[in-house]
Amino acid sequence: METESEPYVRLASLRQLHQVMADMNTARSLADTLQSVADGAVGALGYEMAAVNLVRQDGDLVVAAFSGNSAAESLITGRVGSRDSWDRRLNMGEQWGDLVFIPHTEGWVLDDDDVPQWYTDGPAPRFEDEWHPSDRLFAPMYTPGVQGGSSGELLGVISVDRPRNGRRPGAWGREALQMYAFQAAIAISNARLRANMQRALVRLERDQQALRASEESFRQAFEYAPSGMAIAEMGGDQHGRILRTNDALCRLLGRPASAMRRYSFSDLVHPEDIGTLLRTSAEGGRAELRLGRRDGSYVWVSLRNSVVADAADGPRFLLTHVEDIEERKRRELQLAHRASHDSLTGLPNSAELRSRLSSRLCRRQAQPGVLESLDAAYGHPAFDAPTGHGFDFAQGGEAFDGFDHHVHTSAPEDGRDDGTKGLAVLFCDLDGFKSINDRFGHNAGDAVLIEVARRLGRGVRDGDTVARLGGDEFVILADGLGKADAQDLAVRLRNEIIQPIRAEGRAVRVGASFGIGWAHCGMTADEVLKSADERMYVEKRSRPKQHRRAG
Repeated sequence: METESEPYVRLASLRQLHQVMADMNTARSLADTLQSVADGAVGALGYEMAAVNLVRQDGDLVVAAFSGNSAAESLITGRVGSRDSWDRRLNMGEQWGDLVFIPHTEGWVLDDDDVPQWYTDGPAPRFEDEWHPSDRLFAPMYTPGVQGGSSGELLGVISVDRPRNGRRPGAWGREALQMYAFQAAIAISNARLRANMQRALVRLERDQQALRASEESFRQAFEYAPSGMAIAEMGGDQHGRILRTNDALCRLLGRPASAMRRYSFSDLVHPEDIGTLLRTSAEGGRAELRLGRRDGSYVWVSLRNSVVADAADGPRFLLTHVEDIEERKRRELQLAHRASHDSLTGLPNSAELRSRLSSRLCRRQAQPGVLESLDAAYGHPAFDAPTGHGFDFAQGGEAFDGFDHHVHTSAPEDGRDDGTKGLAVLFCDLDGFKSINDRFGHNAGDAVLIEVARRLGRGVRDGDTVARLGGDEFVILADGLGKADAQDLAVRLRNEIIQPIRAEGRAVRVGASFGIGWAHCGMTADEVLKSADERMYVEKRSRPKQHRRAG
């Protein structure tokens, strides 16, 4: 735009300026936009050279684009000037609106600062508005949205050099450069926004691809896991409802996937394990419990829950890993059974007998201040009348606080049958067993013990305990019997035992002596067994030797 023709701006010049601004706003990238800004200042505004200095994140300005001189472009493009030097330049010289003009008479002080620049020497101006090679003209660009951008955030600076007409720009040229800088700031901001959006879209697509890959990896891990996997709802009315299962779990429970979706885990768990399931489901973690198969049987599983949380709504699902531990559980139960049962007869052993007996007894010890409340709670004095000793409430090896609903065990009084029911303890010792061992060997003796155990088990009620104390001694715990009932039971069992027994191809006979003791709270298990044992020896000595073993 020729200075002398500013009052008569040619239509072609306006069209050219409009096209340059359109090119700035339609550039494909930020780099293209910056180059369009530099090229427009040369091609449309009529300057021989133009540079676009862009503010970096650290505040310094980098020469991001250059136009008009290839030698200067290769020299200064990409170089950085400090923010302090640029602030100094923008705060000196003459203020032409938002433009800053530093004449050659003042600009010499900037020759040695760190701002990248291209300049040449020249003669002094011949007339007042002639452009000197050392003159500097800057058009600051501020963030959009602030008209008269001096109050906005600095985005960059367009620096121009030597108008083609050799004159300093007049009012129209200055206004055009200022408007151009304003539009350039908008174009650069939009280009940055587009670049950020494109990067965000690339990251989003990359994240979505990673998510799809993760989901596919999870699907394959879920579907083809060697152990059972399930996804269940968490919370609400449908808590625990199974949404998805893998083939391994369907095979383990013998149920098709379509049928599994009709159930929740609470529908499948063994009734005795429902509490364990509910605690595990609410808290996550691991539990061992039994799940029902389609054929009605149950299988022991290790169930591990992981809570799958939603960032907005909180916990949503349970990812459940179900591992078949039937074989291990069977071995554990076998080991536990061996530890508590006699290996020969399969009856509870001495330790198990004492445990079962102790679980029914409590030892009484209470502070005098609470005795009256205990009397009222249990309907009998808290002190043992004969001894005067209090209860210490030790039940099954644990402290008993008087409030755990323990039903005290009492015994019929000696000397009469008053109808009181109690826990009868029958101590059984075989008569003539040693002679069988001596005459026919231990195999025969073992056969006798096995058969005696079978007959004792057959002769008692469900819920009664038959235990082998050791050797040829057996003990029966029978609850809810009166004195006459206990005596009748001892007679029946003795009559069963004295029947001939096949051992090592021959028939042998053994007798049995029974002592009946009674368990009641305040006694220990050993005291109860000792009492029954003593009564057994009294009964054994009271019978003639020849009648102790039949046959």
